[in-house]
Amino acid sequence: MKLPPLKALPVFEAVARLNSFSLAADELAVSQSAVSHQIKQLETYLGEQLFWRSGRTLSLTDEGRQYLDAVSSALLQIERASEQVLGHEESRLRLSVFSSFAVRWLVPRLPDLQRLHPQLDLALEMSSENPVLSDRVADCFITIHRNSPAYSYELLYVERLFPVCSQDYWQKIRRELGREGADGDEAPLTPDEVARFPLLSTHSIFEKPAGDWEVWFKAVDRPIPQGVRVQHFSHMLLALEAARFHQGIALTNDYMLSTRKDSEDFVRLPIHPVMTGDQFYFAWKTSRRQERGIQLLRRWLVSQAIEGGLRGEAD
Repeated sequence: MKLPPLKALPVFEAVARLNSFSLAADELAVSQSAVSHQIKQLETYLGEQLFWRSGRTLSLTDEGRQYLDAVSSALLQIERASEQVLGHEESRLRLSVFSSFAVRWLVPRLPDLQRLHPQLDLALEMSSENPVLSDRVADCFITIHRNSPAYSYELLYVERLFPVCSQDYWQKIRRELGREGADGDEAPLTPDEVARFPLLSTHSIFEKPAGDWEVWFKAVDRPIPQGVRVQHFSHMLLALEAARFHQGIALTNDYMLSTRKDSEDFVRLPIHPVMTGDQFYFAWKTSRRQERGIQLLRRWLVSQAIEGGLRGEAD
């Protein structure tokens, strides 16, 4: 078995992660010259330059980035395997998760995870965009893309959007539409009736102004009516907060209203939902599939998704 200088690998990982020779030296409790020597030794062995150095600026070369992905994963597996042999029960995991999913669905459920699996030390890395699947970013992910063949995926949720408003705003809608009778809550609304009120739009769903409402109206073969009032927000969390404070009608999804007590502040309007085409998956590197912490978290997330109605048993 032909191996590179093994002492140099943790040094390389630290320099790449911290983007600094001096910070890596401090973390590893060695001199900066020792760090430089280890990196030079590794580059000589590989016959490739791993870092670009320009004055005080340090960056990975293309070869360095490729090597870092493999080395980081290997070092993590060695660490996990050693912990298992040593009998250390604690499993430390970094989970990268969308901010809205974390705030509205995951965080309120974490006490249950801690009660069932106290040995699992979970750190959340919140992301507003779909993260790059890499051990450098996190150990596992909640993502809407399955574009890395190195990862395995477990379905958690097929996203749909439906209109909601606050309890007080629903009473306003009923009054203005003359639906205050006993059956006022049961008769479905029409798209034209919805369009009479301010529409709260989330830009990040379809990456275009009023894209969510455009898709919602298109589901019934209608364009957005002319003259409709649209208020724009970058994130669904913001649009939902505006709806909570009686500013109009927002499109939201199941996980945003599935846990928090303030979900009772909202009314789901009696009208059609629309599928966004996004599917939420729990993703983990296939080479790490035997790690106990990842499998505990995977099984718990799936059970919570089924129990909370995000995912059916058949899914």
